[in-house]
Amino acid sequence: MTEPTRGAQDTPGAPDTPPTVQLSDPRALRAYAHPTRMALVGLLRREGPLTATRAAELLGESVAGCSFHLRQLAKYGLVEEAGGGRGREKPWRATALFTAWDTASPDPATAEAAGALQRVVVERYAELAARWLEAQRGESAAWQRAAGVGDTVLHLTAEELAELGARMDELTRPYLERLGRPDARPPDSRPVLLVRMALPTDTAAPGRGGAEAGPTP
Repeated sequence: MTEPTRGAQDTPGAPDTPPTVQLSDPRALRAYAHPTRMALVGLLRREGPLTATRAAELLGESVAGCSFHLRQLAKYGLVEEAGGGRGREKPWRATALFTAWDTASPDPATAEAAGALQRVVVERYAELAARWLEAQRGESAAWQRAAGVGDTVLHLTAEELAELGARMDELTRPYLERLGRPDARPPDSRPVLLVRMALPTDTAAPGRGGAEAGPTP
């Protein structure tokens, strides 16, 4: 599971919106566009405060590497020291449940950095999906039926698409309290990645015409 991310359509700070870190500095966007850093933020959001040593054990990374990445994440407000401990044994915590950035910034440097970050996020989603496809035959029938991928093509205005996204966020909100709180989770619950990709399909691919893509079979 990766950490929750949000696009430009969200409005951090609005009533009932979960705590969100808004990235706008191109340097922050580029710094965050690193798979290990994303994994660290996601881990802290799910499990609560962790030391660099414990985070390294859970992610299969080196302690020195995790310590370095945590310090870099702290520079841009994504994590912070939780208090107590010394050196690599001091605990770190996430500062918010979500990360957001503007995908339509008028600043070229910010737009380029945001696009690069989005590509990393999409690649990570694909990696996690491939991992599930390899492992699903060993899962119970209940989990195999509950999990899955699919798509639907809808004809929407930009305003309707934004409203649909807000309604989907509302559906998932009751479950957010379980992030960072193992005591609030049902015994048979698991971390589940719910990906929302709302993408117009009538854009032309490089070197091809502009024929509309249909849903995946």
